[in-house]
Amino acid sequence: MQLLKVLARVLEYPTEELQASKDALVAAVLEDSRLPRQSKQHLLTCLDRLCDGDLLDLQEEYVGTFDKGRATSLLLFEHVHGESRDRGQAMVDLMEEYRRNGLELDARELPDYLPLFLEYLSTRPWDDIQNWLEDIHHILGLLAERLFQRQSHYHVAMDALLTVAGRQVDRQELAKIVASEERDDTPEALDKVWEEEMVKFVDDQGSSCSTGSVVGQRRRELEQTQTIHLSDKLMVDASPRQAGRA
Repeated sequence: MQLLKVLARVLEYPTEELQASKDALVAAVLEDSRLPRQSKQHLLTCLDRLCDGDLLDLQEEYVGTFDKGRATSLLLFEHVHGESRDRGQAMVDLMEEYRRNGLELDARELPDYLPLFLEYLSTRPWDDIQNWLEDIHHILGLLAERLFQRQSHYHVAMDALLTVAGRQVDRQELAKIVASEERDDTPEALDKVWEEEMVKFVDDQGSSCSTGSVVGQRRRELEQTQTIHLSDKLMVDASPRQAGRA
């Protein structure tokens, strides 16, 4: 499903390759038969912004949106398991799912990274796509609302995924939930994380990065990533990934 590949590209770290592929991305959206016209227009507007904007500004915005705090993390299991051991087993299970269907990871990302997950789904039958998106619709709904309330254009991608899933969410209820949440990406919140990390560092007698750290998240991801390789069948339209974009 080409639309899922487009959404994967939209949610990845902005690159020159993304901007150079604008025509192909726009064509895929226009040819899609599942998104309603208004959703297509919103997605096309988002593509205009990503492909025509200043790349450095877009990259800074991306990091500020997705790499600070956990509320808008694109690591799916972060929202379900946090840093518990259950997350590790969930990632092992998802990796096995990929392998069973011909996907061997060759990028420095964890298997629950949403763009990677969407790239995998784009190769699957429609029933599988719907079932998987149904399983994560609650995560997508919260991400969509959090991004919307932060005035981020990336909420459009989450809205599109919910539409593809055929799932209606209670936006008013989600708005109340998100409005009651304490922001975890403010300077004050990040300073608090650093302070807590220092305490854990001392308690662990020199441990370089405790399992509960948000600040060390990207470092842990790079340390835990496995070598991945896309089989020839899955290489079609796959764009290069950014590695080590801390």
